[in-house]
Amino acid sequence: MGVNAIQFQESLAGLDYPVSKEDLVRWAQETGVDTQTLKLLQSLPVERFQTPAEIGDAIIELS
Repeated sequence: MGVNAIQFQESLAGLDYPVSKEDLVRWAQETGVDTQTLKLLQSLPVERFQTPAEIGDAIIELS
């Protein structure tokens, strides 16, 4: 089951911060994000995120 971008962004707020990239990827697998999003999260260069905005910024930088 994939989630759309809005659902993904909203669900990021439910994570406990700071969050490691490893925990973010695990969370993504557990919540059923699509394969493309999962690969994107796995390729993020940052190892720890303080806020949902930091995750969003890192994703934008890869795009």
